[in-house]
Amino acid sequence: MTTRSRRETVTFKHPFQLKGLGRLIPAGSYDVITDEEMIEGLSFPSYRRTATMIIVPGAPPHASSMEMISIGSLELADAQRIDASAP
Repeated sequence: MTTRSRRETVTFKHPFQLKGLGRLIPAGSYDVITDEEMIEGLSFPSYRRTATMIIVPGAPPHASSMEMISIGSLELADAQRIDASAP
């Protein structure tokens, strides 16, 4: 099975919250890593998402460390939509 990882940067203008993480994450730019695997048997290359993670600052008192949090693509899209619509 062929896999690949894509990295992109998303920017939040306001503090945001993720499910399962009981704290606000400060506004800023964050790396999002998406793992995908190739769908075998097709006549053209096609991939399906297997995991999405976002890298955020650690919880206090470990704020100088980074934490990789598993996140659903819909949860990420919702957080970005809420951020964009905030005053």
